[in-house]
Amino acid sequence: MDIKQHWLADAARIVSPNYDERPEPSDISLVVIHCISLPPGEFGNAYIDQLFCNQLDPDGHPYFKEIYQLKVSAHVLVKRDGTCVQYVPFDRRAWHAGQSSYQGRDRCNDFSIGIELEGTELVAYTDRQYQRLSTLIRALLAHYPGLSKQRIAAHSDIAPGRKTDPGPSFDWRRLYRLLE
Repeated sequence: MDIKQHWLADAARIVSPNYDERPEPSDISLVVIHCISLPPGEFGNAYIDQLFCNQLDPDGHPYFKEIYQLKVSAHVLVKRDGTCVQYVPFDRRAWHAGQSSYQGRDRCNDFSIGIELEGTELVAYTDRQYQRLSTLIRALLAHYPGLSKQRIAAHSDIAPGRKTDPGPSFDWRRLYRLLE
């Protein structure tokens, strides 16, 4: 998996307007793993793309009325079939972490890369997602010297009490085995 000018060469690209400049562009030192499904528990549709591009129709589902005005994004989404969509170049600040702190440092969006897995906290992630996620993380580790295997966190780790993803259905041991 190649990264060229902060974009994955082999991922679909849908540019989100929900990003801005990092305070220090070279400070990319954390990977944050999230999960998302829209509507909750449903997979394989375009609603995540729409949310990240501010195009989610509030009348498309009752849940969307609660979230359609959010201005959020991630750098990358790994779909259930293992395909990737990139929304924000890695050298820019995606809006994925919200109020957050990692090892005493606040504002994790400033220095992290946000990866969303299409899924829920209680539904097992797919083999293809683990394979693609590990390939993606290996590429990130090779490209950004501030990253390391020790600096991969769950959204729940950086926003405890506020977030629970990727949840108990995510197999951290499996991910780390694949990164060896």
